Amino acid sequence: MTTSWGDFATAEPELAAFVAARLLAAPSYLATVRADGTPRVHPVTPIIGDTGLYLFMEPTSPKAADLRDRGWFALHNGVPDNAGTGGEASVSGIGRLSSDDVVRAAAIAAASYQPEDRYLLFELCPAQVRCNGYGDVVLPERRRWTAAVRAESI
Repeated sequence: MTTSWGDFATAEPELAAFVAARLLAAPSYLATVRADGTPRVHPVTPIIGDTGLYLFMEPTSPKAADLRDRGWFALHNGVPDNAGTGGEASVSGIGRLSSDDVVRAAAIAAASYQPEDRYLLFELCPAQVRCNGYGDVVLPERRRWTAAVRAESI
C-alpha cells in the first residue's frame, strides 16, 4: 500500500520535516529494480512539494524505465561522513509516471532547478518512511511510518 507524500506529511508532520530536510541536502540516492530483478542505484535531486515527492528525469534514463516498468523504489539521503552526521532518512514505495499538467507545474515550482520540458515526471508514493540518527541530531518522536492498508486495496 502506498499513499502520497502530502498524506504522509499530514499524518506525521515532524517525521516528514526531518526526512525532507535530509533528502533535500544533496545528494540523495534512488534504488530501482532492473528487468532482471537486480538493483540499480542513481544519484538524484528529489523535489518535495506541499502534496508530493517528485523526480524529474530524462526519458531515456534507466531509472525511468525501471520506475515505468516495475515501480518499486527506495530513496535514501547521502550522509557526509562515516559517523552519519545529520542523520539518515529513507522512503520506499512505488514511483508513478505523471502526465498531469497541474502536478507538473507544482513540481516545477518546488524544484531547486529548472527542469527541461522533455523530462519525465515521476511521483514517488511512500509505503514506508524511516529516519535514524547517531547522537548529533534531534530525531522526531516517531521514527518510522508505514502506509495504512485501505479497504479498497484488499
